[in-house]
Amino acid sequence: MEKKICKIDITNKSLSDIYTFYENQKIKRVYDSNSLRTGIIEWLEADQISHQSKDRLIKNCPEELKERIMLILNYP
Repeated sequence: MEKKICKIDITNKSLSDIYTFYENQKIKRVYDSNSLRTGIIEWLEADQISHQSKDRLIKNCPEELKERIMLILNYP
């Protein structure tokens, strides 16, 4: 398993939405689609993440890792 860079939580209301970033540029998303479907796991590429979600991820990213996460996300 690759080394984890950080985990960023962008949970919205009562539905969990957590992204984990790895050194090999992989992005793991664990989220709830509704109260009955929880803990769904997706492995994503940067281009599969909406601009709105990228904005929220950068906003909630630890300051010392922002530049690195922005590069992984191809964020402007």
